[in-house]
Amino acid sequence: MAESERLAADASRAADRFRMQRDRLAAALADSVEGVVIVDRDGVEVFRNVVAERFRNARHADAVAERTIGALIERSVAGETVEEDLQLFGPPRALLRLRALPLVDGGVRLGAAVFVHDVSETHRVDNVRRDFVANVSHELKTPIGALELLAETLAAEPDPEVARPLVERLAKEAERLGRIVDDLLDLSLIETQEAVSAEVLEVDALVDEAADRIRPSAMVGGIGLQVHHGSDGAHVECDHRQVVSAVVNLLDNAVKYSESGKVVSVETERDGDDVVIAVSDDGIGVPSRDLERIFERFYRVDQARSRDTGGTGLGLAIVRHVAQVHGGDVTVESLEGQGSTFRLRLPIAIERAVSAETQEVN
Repeated sequence: MAESERLAADASRAADRFRMQRDRLAAALADSVEGVVIVDRDGVEVFRNVVAERFRNARHADAVAERTIGALIERSVAGETVEEDLQLFGPPRALLRLRALPLVDGGVRLGAAVFVHDVSETHRVDNVRRDFVANVSHELKTPIGALELLAETLAAEPDPEVARPLVERLAKEAERLGRIVDDLLDLSLIETQEAVSAEVLEVDALVDEAADRIRPSAMVGGIGLQVHHGSDGAHVECDHRQVVSAVVNLLDNAVKYSESGKVVSVETERDGDDVVIAVSDDGIGVPSRDLERIFERFYRVDQARSRDTGGTGLGLAIVRHVAQVHGGDVTVESLEGQGSTFRLRLPIAIERAVSAETQEVN
């Protein structure tokens, strides 16, 4: 083989290797969760992956991102490494983290690349975590401060008649603190549990158990409690403790925000492949502005009323998480001053339901 032919063959193999490496790199960048834009030394775009395509010829918020990408590219082509956070006000709202850097090989500037990372979810989780810590600190501080003050007062009070109401208040604050801790533990367990401890159980039996737990407090408050079974024997595959806890929280919430003489009802019904547990009351209702937030941890519609009722602000958050881990959901309909209806929807255990129906036919 002539020298020229050998050199040509080597060059061809080198070109093939280069194309293969280029294609592999392009495939990797195309699958990246980050947006990637690469330009040559003249600032001419040579590559843009699918994620970054959303910004090209975009309107509104994404158009702002495209302009920012262009500005960072200009600086990076000039040899500058730049990082910038960009808040997009949407809709939907988003937080983008952009990083632009020059591409250099052997001291030769080849171009520049911009990486766009959507950190909206991370930012949201950080905010939720920060708010959660702040709310927990606030909620625990109130009963702990009251316990400390009551204990100091009792220590200096020799008169039993004066001390008796202080002792009752002390017990009430200790009970409130215990409820907060219990709800925090329940919520933590539900959120961290990878899989529910599943049993196939009858929905009406679960509702009856929850109603029995709430009935004493309803009687003390002068609230009627009615249970209506309409699920036709439906079963759900669920964690027994979690589902009963969710229904208890819905009933407890309805009782606390109802006036004496009113009625709270809980009803089960089939809806296609789901069973719905509906808890209704004729209480104070929820303003429309608060409907989207009442399932947030520690969110309260009426702070003063919540302090009087002793609520922890975690009950509805627990209900939402129980619904989610069981493949269902929870919704609310409410009119301020007229009452509320919460609906906990869970998928029916089809196999058990079909088996039961077959046995009835036989």
